[in-house]
Amino acid sequence: MARFDLSEAEWRLIEPLLPNKPRGVARVDDRRVLNGIFYVLRTGSPWRDLPARYGPHTTVYNRFNRWAKAGVWVRVFETLAAGAPASMHLIDSSIVRAHQHAAGGKKGVRITPSAVLVAD
Repeated sequence: MARFDLSEAEWRLIEPLLPNKPRGVARVDDRRVLNGIFYVLRTGSPWRDLPARYGPHTTVYNRFNRWAKAGVWVRVFETLAAGAPASMHLIDSSIVRAHQHAAGGKKGVRITPSAVLVAD
């Protein structure tokens, strides 16, 4: 088990939300695939760089997309949010004001460290 893989308690919450349509070919373990998806999302690495312990990268990528189209991720989020409503804090960026010149910074400007300013 890798450092950030799902614990037994987390897996028990998510397992019933995953689709389980048997197909002709034996499926790669859903928990292993889910851990692979979380690995890619957490590290930002390309799907092709997925460690072999999570299974074939094409399988992990295809399930991620198939589950997204089926609304699985929305159900997982809603279930986890319902279990811990106090942990949900959202900020709408339309109400967070920025200074009118915040996006127009000059390119290539060198910022002088504050330690140099104190020494002068």
